[in-house]
Amino acid sequence: QVQVAESGGGLVQPGGSLRLTCAASGATMNHYAIGWFRQAPGKEREGVSCISDSGSTKYVDSVKGRFTISRDKDKNTMYLQMNNLKPEDTAVYYCGLLLFFADCSVGDFGHWGQGTQVTVSS
Repeated sequence: QVQVAESGGGLVQPGGSLRLTCAASGATMNHYAIGWFRQAPGKEREGVSCISDSGSTKYVDSVKGRFTISRDKDKNTMYLQMNNLKPEDTAVYYCGLLLFFADCSVGDFGHWGQGTQVTVSS
């Protein structure tokens, strides 16, 4: 069974950048669609970005042009490059495997990690 673990979160100033990493272990995630969702304090979980096994991508409108999702099948790893971060991006970010590749909704995720905190503040 695939286990995933997120890393790379932290505190960054508005306009700054972070790269999140999702490392898989136990089995390959190469045949799965995978992605990121986030949960901000007091808010519902929100799908952020997803990538299919063939490399097709989806983004929530609020991060388009700022975030880039990618995967390295040789390393069994996924990344989320986040640029021009805004305070409203503050949340715990989770990576996970999707049950299917559709519109990257939270309900599409079937398995996820413990999350990594991203805080955007001056």
